[in-house]
Amino acid sequence: MTDFVLDQSTIPGVVLAGGRSSRMGRDKAAVTLGGRSLLSHVLSRLEPQVRQIAVNADAADGHNLPVISDRIPGKAGPMAGIHAAMVYGAGLPATHVVTVSVDCPFFPADLVGRLAAAIDHPEQIAIAASEGRSHPVFGLWPTALAGDLEEWMKTDDKRRVRDFLLRHDVTEVPFPLHPTRASVLDPFFNINTSDDLIEAERWLGALRP
Repeated sequence: MTDFVLDQSTIPGVVLAGGRSSRMGRDKAAVTLGGRSLLSHVLSRLEPQVRQIAVNADAADGHNLPVISDRIPGKAGPMAGIHAAMVYGAGLPATHVVTVSVDCPFFPADLVGRLAAAIDHPEQIAIAASEGRSHPVFGLWPTALAGDLEEWMKTDDKRRVRDFLLRHDVTEVPFPLHPTRASVLDPFFNINTSDDLIEAERWLGALRP
């Protein structure tokens, strides 16, 4: 253990919204849930938790936010978005940046605080987990690792998030299921298909007071 303490108020956030959305067949960020876009839902949950927000996408229509594109070409998957987030955070400057996915509208309201509390040295990564599964796109990333990530992506053809994590000190932070009027909800429930969107509407109704 070290004396390193990560101040949540210094952490910027980046919404990963630049995926192909092949199963949904349309831009997930603009998909409507309960009359609001998924991007709007995610921004509302993230804004109180971070210093400032950017969106990793080609555009963020209707939102006056910085839009950061992948610096690694070819729609190279979530690690390209995480790399862009690291570079963005380093330029602020910030020691860490948190990433969240645009297709998960119910992620925890204490996500960033709990990830930050789990960090005990400057180059440690913290990722979320629930029900025994890790959710690395919901991660707190040291911006100093941007160069290492870029080099790894140039040499690793598969570019799996977990393969990169094996190279570094990573702590998993478990989050509990969220009680609703209907049942318990995994806060990292993600929307990939039209059927998932229908289920998300049901969860949204169950969460309303």
